[in-house]
Amino acid sequence: MTDWHLPRALLWSWLALLSLLGLTVALAYQRLGSFNTPVALLIAVVKASIVAAIFMELRERRPLMVAFAGAGFFWLAILLWLAGGDFLTRPDFPPR
Repeated sequence: MTDWHLPRALLWSWLALLSLLGLTVALAYQRLGSFNTPVALLIAVVKASIVAAIFMELRERRPLMVAFAGAGFFWLAILLWLAGGDFLTRPDFPPR
């Protein structure tokens, strides 16, 4: 029989991700108006930060590796921004 235990960081990150998931679901049913998207994006950024820090082990790495991971997320943000700009500036948006 093996003596297996879950590290505390994994347990706390799992609990944090589950609670943020519950918060996301609960806020999806609230009428926040124009704040709905920014709040959902803020929660998503917090969840991504937890995943990056714990599961990608960026909290234990050198600053250069953290900078490269940040550059990857920055590039993803640029791609999403450009795709969103293209989507929103189409002449037949929203479809009728």
